[in-house]
Amino acid sequence: MARRKLEIRLAAPRGFCAGVDRAIQIVEEALEKWGAPVYVRHEIVHNQHVVSRLEGLGAVFVDELDECPPDRPVVFSAHGVPKAVPAEAERRDMVYVDATCPLVSKVHVEAERHHKAGREIVLIGHAGHPEVIGTMGQLPDGAITLIETEDDARAFDPKDAANVAFVTQTTLSVDDTASIVAILQERFPDITAPHKEDICYATTNRQEAVKAMAKGCDLFLVIGAETSSNSKRLVEVAKRAGAKDSRLVASANNVDWDWFEGVETLGLTAGASAPEDLVQGLIAACRARFDIEVKPVTTATETVTFKLPRVLAAEV
Repeated sequence: MARRKLEIRLAAPRGFCAGVDRAIQIVEEALEKWGAPVYVRHEIVHNQHVVSRLEGLGAVFVDELDECPPDRPVVFSAHGVPKAVPAEAERRDMVYVDATCPLVSKVHVEAERHHKAGREIVLIGHAGHPEVIGTMGQLPDGAITLIETEDDARAFDPKDAANVAFVTQTTLSVDDTASIVAILQERFPDITAPHKEDICYATTNRQEAVKAMAKGCDLFLVIGAETSSNSKRLVEVAKRAGAKDSRLVASANNVDWDWFEGVETLGLTAGASAPEDLVQGLIAACRARFDIEVKPVTTATETVTFKLPRVLAAEV
């Protein structure tokens, strides 16, 4: 019996960004340099497959610094940490490596610059996300106001409307953030914006790829973790851009094949912390069930790379 045809539109760029690549490499290099165990505060990136592989190499993931012995190295996750964390590591004389994505560090520097200039700072982001906790933790309590929605932007009441600045989480929906920024700029015409947009190139590129291919897709699958902000935004972007249905899956093992009832065109991408082997695994699972044709949709080429911290190159 002939198998049903399925066209797979495969997004490019997809998957790992330069910051995620660097963070994973930092853990691998730390294990190479100091041997196991190397402790990692929080998930190095938001993907259980990545975390499990690094655990297999000897990484130990913890929630807080007090769970780490003082005589073993600790790595801080790509999302960034409050200033109190490295300060505590130094107080305890610990060897630590900061794997914060350089594009997140850029937001930290901006926030500090605004604070020194006496501006009231607004951070557009999602409450409780590690990146937001890290950014707010760069400054004293109360120095940054978190804005999550358009309503928050309308309700924000600064002490001095002529002296306000905004920064953003790097993994937000480009369109949603633009709407919030528009409200703030209308209310506070003098608000200071980032010199260069805070939403990172990888988040923007992955959303643009999804927008270019979602229309006409009966189903759109985004491979990523439930805790991954940029992956969840891709699901929303696909729906908004015209996909009939859009879902987040951790891997091929999490696909409900009933979703494919009547599906002729599948859109497929992966969030910035999802490894490529999960994408290929899902394509293989489709190939086992359907007569597939994979059509890559390329909207950008990424060449960004980030250097590793100097501490990894230094002599032990």
